[in-house]
Amino acid sequence: MVNTVLAVYDWTNGVVMISIFALVCIILIGVLVNFMMGGKGKNNTEDN
Repeated sequence: MVNTVLAVYDWTNGVVMISIFALVCIILIGVLVNFMMGGKGKNNTEDN
């Protein structure tokens, strides 16, 4: 019964949505880390 339900359902849409969500999360984390690392360097240049 379970195998029949899994065979009928199309997983393509779910896989695409999860992939896009994961990609967006990785980009947001990268931007956040870049912002945090860049903040330290700007403090040193503002002292001049």
